[in-house]
Amino acid sequence: MDSFQGMESFVRAADLLSFAEAGRSLGISASAVGKNVARLEQQLGLRLFHRSTRKVRLTQEGALFHQHCQRIFDALHDARAAMQAVAETPCGRLRVSLPTIGYRFLLPVLPAFQARYPLIDLDLDFNDHLVDVIEAGLDVVIRSGELADSRLVARRLGPFRFLLVASPAYLARHGVPQTPTDLARHHSLRYRFLGSGKLEEWVLPGLPDALPIALVCNNMEAMLGAAVAGMGVAYMPDFLAREALERGELQCLLAEQLTHSGQFSALWPSSRQLSPKVRAFVDFASQHLFTEGR
Repeated sequence: MDSFQGMESFVRAADLLSFAEAGRSLGISASAVGKNVARLEQQLGLRLFHRSTRKVRLTQEGALFHQHCQRIFDALHDARAAMQAVAETPCGRLRVSLPTIGYRFLLPVLPAFQARYPLIDLDLDFNDHLVDVIEAGLDVVIRSGELADSRLVARRLGPFRFLLVASPAYLARHGVPQTPTDLARHHSLRYRFLGSGKLEEWVLPGLPDALPIALVCNNMEAMLGAAVAGMGVAYMPDFLAREALERGELQCLLAEQLTHSGQFSALWPSSRQLSPKVRAFVDFASQHLFTEGR
C-alpha cells in the first residue's frame, strides 16, 4: 500500500512538476506528497526528482520510472473500467413470476427483449398462486391488484380494461343483453381466485344481485375456452379476450357501461440492490407492456 501511495504521489507530481499541485489534486498536503516520494526513492535506491525551492524536475531515472508507472496506472484504469462495464451489463439468470395468463401479454415482446439483452437468461414462472417473492428467491414478480407487501418496491407497468364477452353462437340462442339487468337471464361464467376462493366480482353498475352461474373455474384460460365454446357470458381482461375478439369467436357486451380497469405492476425486494438485469427487465416491461391503455 505504501508503494502504491508513493507511486501515485510520484506520478501526479511528475505530471504537474509540483508537490503542492500534486497534493491539491490528491487531497493531501504537499509535505505528504514529498514524504511519499522520498519513501519511494529510498525503496528504489534512486533519486527521482531534482528539487529546488521553486520547482521540481525529473531526473533521467525519474523520467524512465514515470513511463513505467504511467503504463501501470493506465492498465489499472482499464481494468477498473472493464470491471465496471461487467457490473453494469445486464446478464445472468433472471427469475420472473407472473399470472398464468401473463404469457399473453409478455411473450409477444420477449423476442425484442432477448435481442436487446442476449446475456440475460429468463426463468419464467406462470403461476396464479400468490407467491412470497423473497422466500421463493424471485428477482421480479408481475401482479395486478392491491400491493400490500411493504418489503417490496413496485413500478406500475400499465392499465388494462375488463370486458364482458360471449360467443356469437351463445348470443344467437339467448339474445344480446341490452342492459346490465338483462344478465339475470343469461348464464355467467365465473372466475374463482386461488388464494381466497372467492368469485371475482363483476364491476358493472345496475348488475343484478344474483346471476345464474353456468360454470366456475380457477383458471382464466379455461374460462376463455368456455366462453368461446358458447357456454355463457364471461368477465375478463381485455388482453385475454383480444385474439378471440379479433377472430370473431367472441363479441363485447355492454361496452359503454363497463368502465372498470385493472393495473399490473412489477415488484422486487426492497432489501436488494437493483441489479442491472432487474433494472433492464423492469424498464423494458414498463415501455412495452399495456401501451394501448396509456
